[in-house]
Amino acid sequence: MDKAELYSIDAERLNWKKSSLTANNGACFELAPLPDGGVAVRDSKNPSNGHLCFTQAEWKAFKGGLLLGDFDHLDQ
Repeated sequence: MDKAELYSIDAERLNWKKSSLTANNGACFELAPLPDGGVAVRDSKNPSNGHLCFTQAEWKAFKGGLLLGDFDHLDQ
């Protein structure tokens, strides 16, 4: 699927899941698997504001960067 096709998927039909570390005030995001193996991401407090779609390759690159500490400088 190309990006346009991913964004045409009805977000309400996706299986959204929050992190078990979500703060009590709901300050977190939700993830949902996409049919192509990618991942959709949205703000759990404002789900109607839209979502981002990542292909499987993009998501793997992001997760790999997290594991390698590429984004640790953002934890300040």
